[in-house]
Amino acid sequence: MATPTYDYLIIGAGIIGAALAAEISRRQPGARLLVVDKEDRAAFHQTGRNSGVVHSGVYYTPGSLKARFCREGLARLQAFSQTHGIGYDTRGKLLVATNAQEVDRLDNLAQRAADNGVTAHRLDRSALQACEPAVAGLAALQIPETAIIDYTGVTRTLLTEVENAGGTLRFGQPVNHVAATQAGYRIRIGDDSVEAGRIVACAGLASDRVARLLGIDPEIRIVPFRGEYFVLPAALNQVVHHLIYPVPDPTLPFLGVHLTPMIDGSITVGPNAVLALAREKYQRFSFDARDAADALTYPGLWKILARHPRATWQELKGSFSKQTYLQAVRKYCPRITLADLQTYRSANRAQAVRTDGSLVDDFLIKTQGGATAILNAPSPAATCSLPIAAHIADLIL
Repeated sequence: MATPTYDYLIIGAGIIGAALAAEISRRQPGARLLVVDKEDRAAFHQTGRNSGVVHSGVYYTPGSLKARFCREGLARLQAFSQTHGIGYDTRGKLLVATNAQEVDRLDNLAQRAADNGVTAHRLDRSALQACEPAVAGLAALQIPETAIIDYTGVTRTLLTEVENAGGTLRFGQPVNHVAATQAGYRIRIGDDSVEAGRIVACAGLASDRVARLLGIDPEIRIVPFRGEYFVLPAALNQVVHHLIYPVPDPTLPFLGVHLTPMIDGSITVGPNAVLALAREKYQRFSFDARDAADALTYPGLWKILARHPRATWQELKGSFSKQTYLQAVRKYCPRITLADLQTYRSANRAQAVRTDGSLVDDFLIKTQGGATAILNAPSPAATCSLPIAAHIADLIL
């Protein structure tokens, strides 16, 4: 029996893998394309567990891929959602300053927004109160374009496009081995073998490991950080209209605990950011020996923790103390009580870390021969998924 042969193999059926497969299908009609994922359905990990925010691009370094792709990604996701009837709601975001230092930081954020072409309005205390009566703060920066969306719905729709164009999807099929051949690659997928001319790995939390399978030295390690969420009771689903964020600490990679209206009508509180000892398990005490060893023996992790001891302790404390978590959200929404914090799902963020302890800030993509690996695609990667796909297609087609 002949070995199935494809022009392109996409590893990973999250939103970026789905977007890339759809992009290739549109650019090269008739291309033999295979999308594989080790899970039993699409969007199983980061795509299906994030907070569903469509980011405007206010935070990111001007000229970076994140800044460039956020603007295009927001516009394209809005149009895609309208075309396909996918939930999309432009709520706007408020970055709320609750002390003098944060008020000063709003000036830098306003300038960053201007540099990135993001519309932003400065609100004083009275304007903030009029805009969101349940929110307390000294001032705020309003970002009108920020939206919420059903990213799982986007992913499934993109994969339907791929199938309609003749592409093949295989779930529950891990990639176990890759070997180069004269014509491309021979790949062991589950119990079967296939051949492919080009491979692109969109493997999220396993991106460094899959890169090595492809013969690419990632030069980073994925360190997973668990983000824990709560959800408010239905009676508080109208407590805010905007997404409510604290003013972020510019020395830290995470955005802090925020209130996020979801596309299903609920409001989540979170996330925090604590080291996860299992990349793809989501309970507080989840443990995987290989994942834990990879993280705990990596010098880069310990250098991060040494640089941010106070933040590390505060995040860990918040994970075990609901009261500590409550204090973080009550800084800007004092109406929330301890009883309002109801258990919700958690999510793991794939953070690429260098050996020296520095975090890879921008998207990171490496190619060697006919293999390409996306090595760093944390938030706002879902927002940027369509332009990321176009960018990779430009590189490989």
